[in-house]
Amino acid sequence: MQAAFVSGPLAKRTPKRVLPGFNITLGFTLFYLSVIVLIPLSALFFKTFTLSWEQFVSAVTSPRVVASYQLTFGASFLAALVNAVFGLLLAWVLVRYEFPGKKLVDALVDLPFALPTAVAGISLTALLASNGWVGSLLEPYGIQLAFNRNGVVIALIFIGLPFVVRTVQPVLEDAEKELEEAATCLGATRLQTFWHVIFPTIAPALLTGFAMAFARAIGEYGSVIFIAGNMPMISEITPLIIIGKLEQYDYAGATAVAVVLLVISFVLLLVINALQAWQRRRNGASS
Repeated sequence: MQAAFVSGPLAKRTPKRVLPGFNITLGFTLFYLSVIVLIPLSALFFKTFTLSWEQFVSAVTSPRVVASYQLTFGASFLAALVNAVFGLLLAWVLVRYEFPGKKLVDALVDLPFALPTAVAGISLTALLASNGWVGSLLEPYGIQLAFNRNGVVIALIFIGLPFVVRTVQPVLEDAEKELEEAATCLGATRLQTFWHVIFPTIAPALLTGFAMAFARAIGEYGSVIFIAGNMPMISEITPLIIIGKLEQYDYAGATAVAVVLLVISFVLLLVINALQAWQRRRNGASS
């Protein structure tokens, strides 16, 4: 009864928020983003501007640098694609099945997050080299997984798998199993149920995991240099090119290559985010 007599300014009063107002939080967000991200990236561009256009083009289009671009982006894309497939399968098993040692497997998924990249590189090299446990078995068949491009892809798969699993896993846990049961009752096969019911739900999360694994692989350095062999024009990644230029005190050349790497990565991530937004709108329209 008392609520009926509340009118005027009291009726329009909004509830108190836990955090401060919009202006304060927005100002802090922009300040923090500028200090952590924008200012360092601006310094990268400003250092590159010390080069003339001819010097910039020469630095970023030399055959050795172009070959490193091809390896870095190609291996990163392939590794992220493999992780998208097998990361989805691993997330599915962890969510939908109960088996002995499940908690141990679930904990092992996060191991690449905690493991130093140098340790990961040394471990993979010891395992896949011609005198390693796996490499010695494949060596008689002419299969070499270390000190070439194959080693780069394997290292990037290792460090990128958790991004896909941890992104897809919560979405699978929240998925409505009633929709799957309804599709089965209506006569849908397992493949039809997955493709038309489950996949549209997890597709945005799967794309997010793919994008995170791809972005992580592009900048990976520590685990790759031990297993790649670092042969120019063959197995030399772009971050190693940048490190080499820094060691030669060619700071402007290093920042020029870094800017190209940054711009290409940013554009690719924008494309992936656009695909995610399109997928969400499509799912919303279809529902």
